[in-house]
Amino acid sequence: MEPHEELAENLGRAVALGSKALARWQELSARAPPGALEGLRRAFDEALRRLAAEPERLATANQTLGERLGLLWEEALRRPPAQPGSPPTRPARGDRRYRDPAWDTNPWLDLLRRSHQVGAEWLQQVVEHAPGLEPHTARQARFFARQLAEALAPANSPLLNPEVLRATLHSRGRNLVRGMERLREDVERGQGMLVPRMVEPRAFELGRDLAATPGEVIYETPLFQLIQYRPSTPCVYRRPLVIIPPWINKYYVLDLRPENSFIRWAVERGYTVFLLSWINPDERFAEMDLEDYLLQGLVPALDAVERATGERQVLALGYCSGGTLLAAALAWWAARGEERVHCATLLAAQVDFSEPGDLAVFIDPAQLERLEDGMRQRGYLEGSALMGTFNLLRAGDLVWSFAVDSYLLGREPPPLDFLYWNSDPTRLPARAHATYLRDLYLRNRLVQPGALSFGGVPLDLRRIQVPVYLLAAREDHIAPARSVFQATRHVSGPVRFVLAGSGHVAGIVHPPSAGRYGYRAWEQQGRASSFESWLEESREYPGSWWTDWDAWLVPHAGAHAPPRQPGHGELAPIEPAPGRYVRVRAMME
Repeated sequence: MEPHEELAENLGRAVALGSKALARWQELSARAPPGALEGLRRAFDEALRRLAAEPERLATANQTLGERLGLLWEEALRRPPAQPGSPPTRPARGDRRYRDPAWDTNPWLDLLRRSHQVGAEWLQQVVEHAPGLEPHTARQARFFARQLAEALAPANSPLLNPEVLRATLHSRGRNLVRGMERLREDVERGQGMLVPRMVEPRAFELGRDLAATPGEVIYETPLFQLIQYRPSTPCVYRRPLVIIPPWINKYYVLDLRPENSFIRWAVERGYTVFLLSWINPDERFAEMDLEDYLLQGLVPALDAVERATGERQVLALGYCSGGTLLAAALAWWAARGEERVHCATLLAAQVDFSEPGDLAVFIDPAQLERLEDGMRQRGYLEGSALMGTFNLLRAGDLVWSFAVDSYLLGREPPPLDFLYWNSDPTRLPARAHATYLRDLYLRNRLVQPGALSFGGVPLDLRRIQVPVYLLAAREDHIAPARSVFQATRHVSGPVRFVLAGSGHVAGIVHPPSAGRYGYRAWEQQGRASSFESWLEESREYPGSWWTDWDAWLVPHAGAHAPPRQPGHGELAPIEPAPGRYVRVRAMME
């Protein structure tokens, strides 16, 4: 077969496969509950209706767009696009879709890319400032416009992306055939929600490649397994370290490969480390509420740690929603007069949800009602739903770049530990998740003294007197640094607030050996009056926040003691770490 004939045949196959995949996706999505963007689309439609009602305003906006595009065309005719001094219309930093040099060296591709960016910025501004929109609706409309612009990026088109065009000619269309086959697989896997595969499901094995720090499950309930890790030092600190990971993700983000495992590093620093591995819930947990993560989770876990070590007070660390739970637990124990935690570490954890960032666009009474209706039918929120929502916050990086690589270039996804973990979500109990969204995100009740009760005990964060290490990440799109900082206003004990580099995961999982980002810390007495004043007066340090945290924690850790082996206390080992619960998958099958 001649090359051009093979190319034509493969293009025909790709079109047929793609058409079938899209038809199947439409069939499945019609049966699925409304997606995360449904409420935002309505806000966008409302903005367009209001703009259409004022044609003069729309005409002015169109004129502005035309002028900006005209300037780009004039510049393209005057000088090459790669020349220094280009206007700030370059693509967002790190957008892998534009990695091909042709986007810079080809003047027409560069103009196309810049024109798209100008149009995207224009569209977001126009809909956000549509007349008469409520602020929340305006923010939703802008977010939807951003998603629309991401979808219409020229790099997403097989006819415009130079890397795709070259791959198609070189492989005679086989890249598109492979890509459409993957699209079909992802459609079936998502059952109405299209999530491009980031990693192959067999790229890693838990207990061998990831989550491989040696330890034993020493206690379990239907809600969690408690892991005690084996010591690796000749002596350990007296107070054990108890890690409360988020229940909205798998815990092994803190125990990835040995070289970037926070848990392994803490063990090597001489801490006796315990960790709660939450169940991946199904319909049996539908009525479990948010307070049950404390009453049936953290409380019995600390009792088990005491049986294993003889220590009643622990060093507690909570990450993301696990940190929010830990803050609530500290207030709960304070109200009961119990001293179970000697000091606390909150990593990328919000307690004040007044400034939750872009996630706020998904949270209002109407959207929550639709979400709760869907959760009531199953008894839980599908893991893919929350993962998809988080991915939309960085759609260029976490959706469309993978779509281009997988569906247009036909490439196998790289075996990256972060992406494997991100593609291994967990389900969420219906009632607990509804409470989390309504009482924390929507009503912000955790910071209102007595507004929220767990087990009949009113919570008041002002009662928290224990020392707190509070960490935020500079580019966190899930728990924005400004939002995390607000915790300093609500607790009464001493707080060390530290700002790490990067985002919600990469900023946390940043071992000293990595050296990619530094961190900022406040070295003055007292507290900053605002996040802005903290930024102005804090100091930048090289290296990882892990070493700063260790230096802060050591004075609280107690004297040295002989190493504690799992099973040498009252609790016998049940099974080796990472245990059964973390292996239950909600996706990637």
